[in-house]
Amino acid sequence: MRVATIKIDGGEFAGIVANRGIVPVAEVNRVKETDWETGLYELICTEQLKGLTTWYNDGGKEELETMECVPFEKVQYAPLYRNPQRIFGIGLNYVDHAGDLGEGAPKTFPGSFYKPASCIAGPGDEICIPALPEAEKTTGEAELGIIMGKKCKYIEEDAWEDYIAGYTTILDMTEESILRQNPRFLTLVKGFDTFLTFGPQLVTPDEVEDVSALEVQTIHNGAVHAANTVSNMTHSPARLVSLVSHLQGWLPGDVLSTGTPRAVHIEDGDTIECRISGPDGFTMEPLVNPVVDLKLRKEVK
Repeated sequence: MRVATIKIDGGEFAGIVANRGIVPVAEVNRVKETDWETGLYELICTEQLKGLTTWYNDGGKEELETMECVPFEKVQYAPLYRNPQRIFGIGLNYVDHAGDLGEGAPKTFPGSFYKPASCIAGPGDEICIPALPEAEKTTGEAELGIIMGKKCKYIEEDAWEDYIAGYTTILDMTEESILRQNPRFLTLVKGFDTFLTFGPQLVTPDEVEDVSALEVQTIHNGAVHAANTVSNMTHSPARLVSLVSHLQGWLPGDVLSTGTPRAVHIEDGDTIECRISGPDGFTMEPLVNPVVDLKLRKEVK
């Protein structure tokens, strides 16, 4: 099943992806006389998303085609949600990317950082290069995102998928010129407004047969800047989810951004995109954002 958060009449509501468009969960409730949560974050935190997936796979997919939907040409995506308790980022997780920065890929523990929820923006929203004069090189990074589905601690690698809500596309930004002044600035340079976009869709685990076979692409102005497969990560998704569960545990709705094949320097007027694909024609809905440089704008946003 694929779900999204879409804008309807000034609000942001969860919907299920169907053939003709996106069916709001509220419409499912109306037709089926059910009481599913109508926000995606709430669906995840109450663990209702798993039950909704079961309904979808047991005939709900066909029932959706008879319900009212928002046609794809009218869909306005929002971020999957705006209020995760934690956004956990992984750095230098592909050897090639570590080499770009003149570093080795961390092997005992992954390079890691937190991002504040305030930096979240949605699909199609402007990514804003900071107005600070020191912000001379902002980079964008396409990444596979993992959304946690339940509270858990001390889980083993072979059971990790039992605890996730699904996968999504992520764009993670870094103000690299400031970071190069001092590596201790990492949290600062990751946390500017609009420095994380995620969505437009969440794909439940049953749709992904082998996460290690997925290819992640950083797309810059429509061209492939870098691509790599998840199997080439130093720390696999299973390792990351299990490790963090032993360090501090997970909460439902936590976002894990697993690292990029390579970052790209973004400038005013650019577009940056995350594409994820896999075997047998599998694709995720691309995540695309335009870029603006606030230093070039008369009004600072």
